[in-house]
Amino acid sequence: MPVLTLTSDIGQNDYIVGAIKGQLVSADASCNIVDITHHLSPYNYQQTAYICRNAYKHYPAGSFHILIVNLFESNPAQLLIAEYNQQYIICPDNGILTMITGNKPTNMVAVKLPLAKGPDTLQFTQLIAQSIAQLSAGKALQFVGEPVTDIEEKYPLRATIGPDWMEGQIIFIDNFENVVVNITRDEFTEQRKGRNFTIVFVRNEVINHISDNYAAASAGEKLAWFNSAGYLEIAINKGNMAGLFGLQGFSDNIQQNAAQQNKQFYQTVRVYFG
Repeated sequence: MPVLTLTSDIGQNDYIVGAIKGQLVSADASCNIVDITHHLSPYNYQQTAYICRNAYKHYPAGSFHILIVNLFESNPAQLLIAEYNQQYIICPDNGILTMITGNKPTNMVAVKLPLAKGPDTLQFTQLIAQSIAQLSAGKALQFVGEPVTDIEEKYPLRATIGPDWMEGQIIFIDNFENVVVNITRDEFTEQRKGRNFTIVFVRNEVINHISDNYAAASAGEKLAWFNSAGYLEIAINKGNMAGLFGLQGFSDNIQQNAAQQNKQFYQTVRVYFG
């Protein structure tokens, strides 16, 4: 019984997600479909990569991860199926694959889309369902699609680093308006070198202590900790960090004019060491 995860930016206000699941069950009635989320923010590759990368690693070998995001940002010519960490990621060729994996997978194929004008969503997912059915039946990856190396590539943002500072971008804001920054525990520890530190964000607000968890702070107090995915997170106990301080998820499509540079000020967090 194959495990299939389904992640999209489609939302759940119409029939599309239900129809996709119907296609998958029709292709393999024994499959176990798991929803990760259908509320990805459109065009936010950083957020999508953060969610998918940290969800996928908890699934068993042989799982299929179907990702439908930014499907019509450009007219898709092919879908990609990549073997990664003994699992399969299936997604459009729009750069999201390398955002999740961090590099170009060595074992991947492309499945060409047959329609000259490009498929609609359900034609695209029907092709996915057929491909998964073939792989589940034991067909080798190279017989399901054509080997490919020339794909659209995008890569995750990395924190910028100086001798006594590092600056990260806000890559995710959760339902409680806690703010996740693209600084990992390992990166922080390596750069800190045992020194004291101050985490600084808008309005010269500072945090200079890493808590063990959210409950370690008093109500209304700011805190920082490393979440279960290993990323720096800042919050207010029983408060809304992002809303109170106007913090926003980082956009890598920002044009550098004065107004948008000011917007970037609310999308970054800096750490000073010393």
